[in-house]
Formats: sequence, structure tokens, C-alpha cells
Amino acid sequence: MHDLTIVVVNYRTGALTVNCLASVMADPSLPSDARIMVVDGGSGDKSSELITSAISGNGWGERIAFLELPENGGFAFGNNRAIEAANDLWGRAKAVLLLNPDTVVRPGAIGALTNFLDEHPEAGIVGSSLEDFDGTKQACSFRFPTALGELEGEARFGPLTRLLGPWCVVLPLGTEPSRAQWISGASMLVRQEVFQDIGGLDEEYFLYYEELDFCRRASSRGWQCWTVPASRIVHLCGQATGVSARGARLGRRPAYWFNSRNRYFQKHHSPWGRAAVDLAWMAGQAIWLLRQRLAQKPNQDPPFLVRDFLAHRTRRQANESI
Repeated sequence: MHDLTIVVVNYRTGALTVNCLASVMADPSLPSDARIMVVDGGSGDKSSELITSAISGNGWGERIAFLELPENGGFAFGNNRAIEAANDLWGRAKAVLLLNPDTVVRPGAIGALTNFLDEHPEAGIVGSSLEDFDGTKQACSFRFPTALGELEGEARFGPLTRLLGPWCVVLPLGTEPSRAQWISGASMLVRQEVFQDIGGLDEEYFLYYEELDFCRRASSRGWQCWTVPASRIVHLCGQATGVSARGARLGRRPAYWFNSRNRYFQKHHSPWGRAAVDLAWMAGQAIWLLRQRLAQKPNQDPPFLVRDFLAHRTRRQANESI
């Protein structure tokens, strides 16, 4: 059994994927027997040619394999197919690192994750510290969402955040490893036993909430989730999806975000719990919109966000009643 398999799922991000692979291969802490499976989810552009050319041209072929899928089945689907292909090709690894294509690995980042996993048998999932290129930290360590957490997250109001601190979804990140309830899927190392215990990612999520669901399922089986600040990963936030790209004008939030959110709360909460988190989300939005209006500032949220939220909530309720 080799130490590590790294999985990168590409969808129309060929250049970003090549840069990601180059940073992985340049990391001096990369285990010598690590293998990398790159999967393309039916991009239909020049991604496949760009990636395979980079693998061949850089002499990475002994350590990196490429899998081309006929369709884009989403993040969970792509990662599950890649893990299956890697297991068939190289056998099961001790751990699997799910790595976004819009990331750049800082030197030592991979070793910090694998070393922590080796030294802490109770840890099943370990995440990196995500940052901008200039070192500005990004949210990457979280609590499971609750009604009060949804209220705080949407309101974005300092006094309310201080009042609801114990329920805030985003956890502060210091310089030492810290427990989380779930972590960002942009760089997520998973012990092989976790997959054997709970299975792969839930493919009913097309994009978003799948790592939250995975961490919650692992937690229910007793596995711990940690964030390791020494593992520093640059995350070009949202550039693989366009949903939250920094500095870009946001478009309308895609239907799959609402569908994934609905699935998570339907799967892990009671009907009363789902109603509570939805009402809290709307109350938080109301506070946020009122503050923007009073300050005479434009709302920076995606257009029609509340309208789309209500439409998808109504559709979910109709499906549940069938």
C-alpha cells in the first residue's frame, strides 16, 4: 500500500490544473510513492490536450495518470470516479488528498497534512490553511450549520456575531492544528479507513455541501476532523466555478447551490430543523438588506438571491410532500 493518492478534478480549468500539478510536483514534502489521478469531467474544451501535454512534456507520466469522463457529473461524482480509477491502477493508498484545480501548493504543505495524519490515529479528515497569494487567510475551518449560525452568517452584523459567537459557522484559525467539525474540500486529506467506513462522497450533490455532508457522516462514525495551519495552500477562490470569484461581478447563484443546500438539511435535520434554518437564513438576509439600504450601499450579494432561495425552498417542499 502506498502512502498517498492525490485527486484533482478538472472542468474547463486546464491551465489552472497544470499550475496546480506543477506546484504539487515541486513540493519537497511530497511522499516519494505518491500518485496523482487527474480526471476531466467532460470539459469539451482544450483542457484534456493541455493537461496531457503537460504530463508528457514535464516527464510526470510515472506519477500522474489522466482519466477523461464523458460527462460532468459534479464534484462528488468526479472525485469518486478518480478514486476508483486510482485504486484499480495503483491499489488503495493509506490516504487520499482531494485537491481543487484552482489551488497552488506551498512547499511543505502536503507533508504537513500526511505527517499529522500519521501522528494522530483518531483523525480521519485533515484540511489545509487556505489563503490568497499575498497570504491573506481564507475561511477553511467550520462548525456544522445551525439556525443561529445561518442567522449570523447572512446578517453579517458585528454585534450579532459577537453575541452568537459559539454558533458562528466559520472557526478562527491560529498557528497550531485545531479541531473542526468540517473543512473546505479545496484541500482535504482523508484516511483510507474513512472511505471504507462511510463510503465515498454523496453524488446527489452536484457541487457545494458535499464536503460538509462527508465530514458530518464521518463525525457520526467517530472520526475527528482537523485543520493544520502549517499546510498552506493558495486557493484562487471561486475561479473553478465562478460562483464566488474574488473581484468579479457575481452572477445569479446557480440552481445546484440551492439544491445542494436543500439536500444537506433534508438529509441531516428534522422537518422542524429545516424550517428553523430556512427562517433564520431569511431573517439574516432581512437584517443585511436593511443595513445596506440604511447605509445607502449597493448589495454585493448575487442578484435575485432571496427570490431564488424562496423559489427553491417551495420546490423542495413540494417534492417532499409527494
